[in-house]
Amino acid sequence: MAAEEPSAGARLEAAAIAQGLVHDPAAATLVGAWARDTDRACVVEGVGGVQRIGIVSDYGDGQDCSATGIVERKGERLRVTLGECRIDATFDGERIVFPGEVPPACTSLCRGRASLAAFAVERQSESASEAATLRGRGGRRLCE
Repeated sequence: MAAEEPSAGARLEAAAIAQGLVHDPAAATLVGAWARDTDRACVVEGVGGVQRIGIVSDYGDGQDCSATGIVERKGERLRVTLGECRIDATFDGERIVFPGEVPPACTSLCRGRASLAAFAVERQSESASEAATLRGRGGRRLCE
């Protein structure tokens, strides 16, 4: 049986990656500083190759989320573990996006009406030193 031909969309994406017009998600690193609007994240290499992640979402006036944990990557899927809060996110090489609904265990990471649901950030830098500057509640560094 002959191998199935890639779709036109798959061929177009492969051509865009080859020309450098689109980042190859498989080759992209998570390490760095991430941001969009009031959402911020940092990812750094931890002990034993485990990647650490820090997350801040601040809407002001006591409406915020702040957490640290680990992130595991399998292709375009991320497993973010923030204590008891476990979220399956997506990663396309340039964006990290949480689902529109997160487990109830994640509510303890937020204050007021803030939530980690639909948290989304875009790459700002691949620098671990920049990532290490992100601070959460009380000025605590989230990615040391």
